[in-house]
Amino acid sequence: MSDFRLKVFLSVATHLSFTKASQELYISQPAISKHIKELESVFQTQLFERMGNSIALTSAGELLVEHSRQIVNLYQQLDYAMHQLHGDSVGELRLGASTTIAQYLLPPLIARFIELHPKVKLSLISGNSREIESAVERHEIDLGLIEGVYRRVSLKYTFFKEDRLIAIARPCSARIIPSSIEIEDLANYKMVLREQGSGTLDVIEEALAAHHIKLSTLNIPLYLGSTESIKRFVQHTNALGIVSHLAVREDIDSGKLKEVELKGVEMNREFSFVSLQADLIGLPKVFVRFALGYKQQL
Repeated sequence: MSDFRLKVFLSVATHLSFTKASQELYISQPAISKHIKELESVFQTQLFERMGNSIALTSAGELLVEHSRQIVNLYQQLDYAMHQLHGDSVGELRLGASTTIAQYLLPPLIARFIELHPKVKLSLISGNSREIESAVERHEIDLGLIEGVYRRVSLKYTFFKEDRLIAIARPCSARIIPSSIEIEDLANYKMVLREQGSGTLDVIEEALAAHHIKLSTLNIPLYLGSTESIKRFVQHTNALGIVSHLAVREDIDSGKLKEVELKGVEMNREFSFVSLQADLIGLPKVFVRFALGYKQQL
């Protein structure tokens, strides 16, 4: 029911690319250009500055982004509310999740949700926790699910599930990396950790700070952008990784990796839903309610 031109505009504005908007919306680039030209004609102003092969929003374009997101969100709420009169859950739900959650926790949850609500069009983006929070603030997604300890005052956080970080190594490294390490000896071992901005690194920093240990004092040759990268790296070198136990349960059971105890250190964290400060309504509320009821099966 909503003006499709606004959806096209928001896609171009988000990606700053006509090509990526075309791929996202499954329509041709000439059609994308046509919709943008129609909007510029309606408002009698230029929405994008063309600079060679790149584009940027004009001040008018930035203003339209702000209002278009509100309008599209209202249309989504209206669509959901009207179909609820007939007992149907219909509409679009845009989710975002930090990388670990998107890879290891959400897939079975989303699969079951879609079975129960087949008329819902659900999409999922992944990134680190800071990126997902920013996407919520920019109205690019309706609901996020993140890890970590830091909180933004502009956002609302709803506890979902507890998680535990553990140290891992490859089993054949036993002579170099024992099964248990004193925390004051941690600097003696090569480590690979998640990148800045990840909720995982936030928790590690906080846990080590409680023992007066800074990351700068440790032997960390590189930071990687995903848990899978850390797992693969650790399997091919004598280094410690620190990841969610959810990500390595099967690898430890199969003998591909081993857990290494860090004596006296607990690295527990929360997975939390993140949304704008206003009360959840519509499909985001339905999804949170469903997830809270389903989490024991994960």
